[in-house]
Amino acid sequence: MLLALGACTSLTGSKIVVSQTGDNPAPTVVPEGTDPDDAVIGRREHPRIIAAYGGVYSDRPAEIMVARIVGRLLAAANQPNAQFQVTILDSSEVNAFALPGGYIYVTRGILALASDTSELAAVLAHEIAHVTLRHARARTDRTRTTAIVDRVITGVFGGDTSTDATANRTRQSMAAFGQNQELEADREGIKFAGKAGYDPTAAARFLGVMSRFATFSAGANGGEGFLSSHPSTPARVQKALETARSMFGQASVGETDRAGYLASISGLTFGDSPAQGSIIGRRFIQSSSKFTFTVPQGYTLQNSQSAVVGVAGDGEAVRFDSADVQPSVGLADYLKSGWIAGLKSQSVTTQTYNGIEMASGVAQTDQWFFRVSVMRVDGQVYRFIFAAKADSTRFAQGAEATLKSFRRTDASDLSQIRKVAVRIVTAKAGETADSLARQMAGLNRGTELFYIINDLYPGDPIVPGQKYKVVALQ
Repeated sequence: MLLALGACTSLTGSKIVVSQTGDNPAPTVVPEGTDPDDAVIGRREHPRIIAAYGGVYSDRPAEIMVARIVGRLLAAANQPNAQFQVTILDSSEVNAFALPGGYIYVTRGILALASDTSELAAVLAHEIAHVTLRHARARTDRTRTTAIVDRVITGVFGGDTSTDATANRTRQSMAAFGQNQELEADREGIKFAGKAGYDPTAAARFLGVMSRFATFSAGANGGEGFLSSHPSTPARVQKALETARSMFGQASVGETDRAGYLASISGLTFGDSPAQGSIIGRRFIQSSSKFTFTVPQGYTLQNSQSAVVGVAGDGEAVRFDSADVQPSVGLADYLKSGWIAGLKSQSVTTQTYNGIEMASGVAQTDQWFFRVSVMRVDGQVYRFIFAAKADSTRFAQGAEATLKSFRRTDASDLSQIRKVAVRIVTAKAGETADSLARQMAGLNRGTELFYIINDLYPGDPIVPGQKYKVVALQ
């Protein structure tokens, strides 16, 4: 079994290696019985999947844990010599999926939601089952895959300057299997996990947790999420439980290793990754590229994989993203090159704020007025697109103030960034689930989130000495 993305490090003297970077091509070998065409599809889509999900998440304890689980599952699936590529994606989405050629993906969001090794094993076994059952190949033909990925790249790299909804729907489509395939993979995955010595009922347990988390997330983002591609209906949860009991007995037991699992995910990033930028009020701070800016009063910022979007209550909006522009192309020429509709060429001017070269102009369509600016920082071009129903002095002043605020970060800026991460706490005598949940009261809906990520309900008893997850600022 191989777990590889590039520069690899051997684990425990075995053939298992884990990812260190996402910069190198995928290995050319593929799982036993896989068609060469599957390998071509997997290798082609792999770097695009990584880009669509925010890159590879590097966490050594988590990588080691995943590698060991996959090695046991492959042996149980009679695939001890198969070569799979398993990637942990730097995304807060709760998701896992497989592509042709033996490519399996889990997000750090799903690692944060699981509470023991058997629950993660259930997820990984399910995805291995999709591959061994050839579901990924049955789902994906070249034409459909190319069309899907083209839409992802269009959304992720700035082709759609209005919203990231298309990219979000496309990511879900890439993960989607038919209902019968999902149920078949449930059954096969439970068999793999049970044979590997893990608790076979973990699949049903974790399906229930994911269902709760999907409902929680729907209240915040309108309902799009993991369950659109992996629906955890009550009937499916019950079916998974019945499958486990029929295969391994009514009183089936297996390894859960809750303590080991929680130790492996201690410190795991939760929510948006600081590497993708941090929002502090009306400020955006990009620590990796070392710049910051502030939007006008009344704007609410939201970060995504491809853009920072701000919306004001009076019908105004701003989008900030990046673009690939050759160093030889001047900013004014780029602004006039046709990527923004309705640009008034005579309005284009150049300026320098805080030592940063910029170019700005205005554009107008039937329904919208735009103020557009581009700037180059360390060779990378960034873009602001302010939109309003009509131009006004206030609108113009707000756009200009944002440009003037764009500057390189200093130590005081970076010190304001706080990582939100999973912290493991040990319950003391006399503590309750409610008292532990209050440790997350400072987060938006944090108390409610505590019960879900620990598979608890208000009023549930807790076990003194047992470890639980809380999400906290670091």
